Amino acid sequence: MKTVQTLLTRWIACALVLAVLLPLLGCESGPRQRRLVPPTVTVAPYSTAGGDLLFAVVPLRNESGVGSVDTMRVGDAIVGAVAQVNGLRCLPLNRTVEAMRAEGLASVSTPEEARLLADRLGVDGLLLGSVTAFDPYNPPTLGLSLALLGRTQAMAVPASGVDTRSLRYQPTEWNYFPDSRFADGPASAVSEHLDARRHDIQMAVRAHATGRDDERYPLGWERYMLSMDLYTEFAAAFAVARLLDAEAARLARSERQMSGR
Repeated sequence: MKTVQTLLTRWIACALVLAVLLPLLGCESGPRQRRLVPPTVTVAPYSTAGGDLLFAVVPLRNESGVGSVDTMRVGDAIVGAVAQVNGLRCLPLNRTVEAMRAEGLASVSTPEEARLLADRLGVDGLLLGSVTAFDPYNPPTLGLSLALLGRTQAMAVPASGVDTRSLRYQPTEWNYFPDSRFADGPASAVSEHLDARRHDIQMAVRAHATGRDDERYPLGWERYMLSMDLYTEFAAAFAVARLLDAEAARLARSERQMSGR
């Protein structure tokens, strides 16, 4: 009888120890609950009183020196990044390609060609760029240069009150609108070299993955550095966000100039 009581006591003690240790070891019973976290969202710096602005992305040039770069896939990633910005919409890349073919454009290399394409598409802004570096092996590297050409008054600084001159001008008269330099050059441009060996880039990847990935995946946010498609998605979002930061700075400068400060 004493032996039975001793065994029972030991069994209860072991059960209590396991009840305490198993949760600490990550061995909870039942499926792990998914934790939902909102991702960081980029907000466009433009007034959306008239609705979201419409952008289009021109197929990127390959200036990386690597022949295997799929520039259409990178372009699609940039379209997706623009579409996720609050206050912006973006045409599918195929729509832009079709419009270029209709106008007989193999590429867009002059302001006149850009204006022609933007008019045909009816967009507020046109994004052009190139892939400047490409290495798909872990840790990956992707270089992107982007330039934004503004077509309509929605890309300019909204004036306080109503400027009667604006009633006599059409949106295609580029030189009138302050800092809407479509005829002369891009409103803003950025160049990003995203080398995943750098810790600041890894931190940016992790921030991008938060809220966009399932934390229950074994590799977690590091999946974005093991898949070139996922890394391209991150790089496109990063470059677009930096471009819109440059646009916010441009609009702020223009507003100061217009107010005489």
